[in-house]
Amino acid sequence: MARTASLSGFPEWLPEERLVELHVLDTLRRVFELHGFASIETRAVETVGQLLRKGEIDKEVYGLSRLQEDESDNPVKGGKADPHALALHFDLTVPFARYVVENAGYLAFPFRRYQIQKVWRGERPQEGRAREFTQADIDVVGDGELPFRYDVEIALVIAEALSALPIPDFRLRINNRKLAEGFYRGIGLDDTAGVLRSIDKLEKIGPAKVAELLKSELGASDDQAAKALQLAAIRTDDTSFVAQVRALGVTNELLDEGLDELEQVIDAAVQRAPGKVLADLSIARGLDYYTGTVVETVLVGHEQLGSICSGGRYDALASKGNRKFPGVGLSIGVTRLVSRILSQDLAKASRSVPTAVLVALNDDDSWGGAQDVAALLRSRGIPTEVAAKAEKFGKQIKFADRRGIPFVWFTDEDGTHQVKDIRTGEQVLAAPETWMPPLEDLTVQVETTAPAAASV
Repeated sequence: MARTASLSGFPEWLPEERLVELHVLDTLRRVFELHGFASIETRAVETVGQLLRKGEIDKEVYGLSRLQEDESDNPVKGGKADPHALALHFDLTVPFARYVVENAGYLAFPFRRYQIQKVWRGERPQEGRAREFTQADIDVVGDGELPFRYDVEIALVIAEALSALPIPDFRLRINNRKLAEGFYRGIGLDDTAGVLRSIDKLEKIGPAKVAELLKSELGASDDQAAKALQLAAIRTDDTSFVAQVRALGVTNELLDEGLDELEQVIDAAVQRAPGKVLADLSIARGLDYYTGTVVETVLVGHEQLGSICSGGRYDALASKGNRKFPGVGLSIGVTRLVSRILSQDLAKASRSVPTAVLVALNDDDSWGGAQDVAALLRSRGIPTEVAAKAEKFGKQIKFADRRGIPFVWFTDEDGTHQVKDIRTGEQVLAAPETWMPPLEDLTVQVETTAPAAASV
């Protein structure tokens, strides 16, 4: 891991660590594009009103102002956030909803997008929680309606993407807001948003304290609190959760709808991503805009890290007059994942620089010829650099070794070329027009004890 940063919560990677991050990003891009998701990028800032319109998280939002501001620049007026002021986005879903509304006339629906960008959130820095971090999102948005089948597809795409990364085993923990809200209404708890917020704290404070919250803040009886906790305790790796919910004896039309939707997701996952998905009826998701499927993902054996991928269905986040754009999406916390990969040595780059070949200099006059050799190698996709000084060959080789460059190129006075693998000491005749390094040395490899490594 890189040394402690001078400004906590804003991680910066060493070159070899950045290569691991690039491997993660490139892998995600490849999987997303294989499934037909198009890349977009939205601006870093939104209005405060836009950011806060679906859920109060104003304590985490960074307002934007000039150092020499006038009154109009101040994001806080009269002790309240100015809805017209600018702030850095805290996730990619809210900006995406705005993007869809503004560009609806130019998009073909259902619109499939992926987006990999920095976001900013005013959290207390710790491993897995940074103030500036990278997210990788995929969403499918419809015009007026969006078939539920996309909820199933999104979960399967994310399972495939995570399976391709150098990380430990994982579980997508899936619930459905309709199921939960219908159940709460069925037992007489009408403030379903309040119940969800309390249940969302289950892993942090435990069932006893959640029961107290339900009773003290929402007026739940002992029996209602017990029933809500019984529902949250149900976890299965197949569709047997349906019978367990039915056994609790609660009836409600919305509950039935949510049960059916969650059953479809889990049933498909059991067939296409066996062992990767779990029906977990404690999952609530804190943001208010989720309306159906909700997902959180944990690394097995690293549960204390928190969710590495989350999201769900939102039916009313984006709208334009009477026109609604329902969607479903999931967001991978790339920085959180990379931090754990590096801190636990789950993967390492095979070298700290992309360079595969260092062209050595015989003397200062040979620099021009060395550049010609480097150009020929680069023209065939071989990352190459030229030594800066005509030092003794031993020093030039040591320089390459320090930087992790595997090959050093020599040109004799008679124009003969030789290349040396400084790891093995083997030196062979070579021609810059035809020589190629072994495929595994052509690009930086991410070496891992988790899933098989791939080229950056």
